[in-house]
Formats: sequence, structure tokens, C-alpha cells
Amino acid sequence: MQLFTVTGMACGHCAHTVTAAIVARDADAAVRVDLATGKVEVESDAPRAELIAAITDEGYSVVP
Repeated sequence: MQLFTVTGMACGHCAHTVTAAIVARDADAAVRVDLATGKVEVESDAPRAELIAAITDEGYSVVP
């Protein structure tokens, strides 16, 4: 499992956008978004950098 802290997510649409961006890069990914904490958990074999790029390409920031 890979864990990301994402800033800029505020609603269900944001969570859906982040999830869709990750799944577009890895169709087998399992994504769980916790809006209250900004945490995104991803079960994926994709490289971490690729998943970060998927999130940031949608306009969100990933805290290092």
C-alpha cells in the first residue's frame, strides 16, 4: 500500500477526480480517499512517482 497526503481536496468530486486519475494510470488500483485527513491510500504496483504525477496533473498537491 502507498499512502499520500494530498492538499486541495475539499469534496466528493475532488475525491472522485483523484481516484479516477489514479485508476487511469493503473486500472487495477484500489483507492481510498479520506477527505477529513487528506490521506489517499492506494493499492497499486505502479511506481510512486507515477501515482504522484496522476494526482498533481489534476491540480492537487502531494505533501512529501
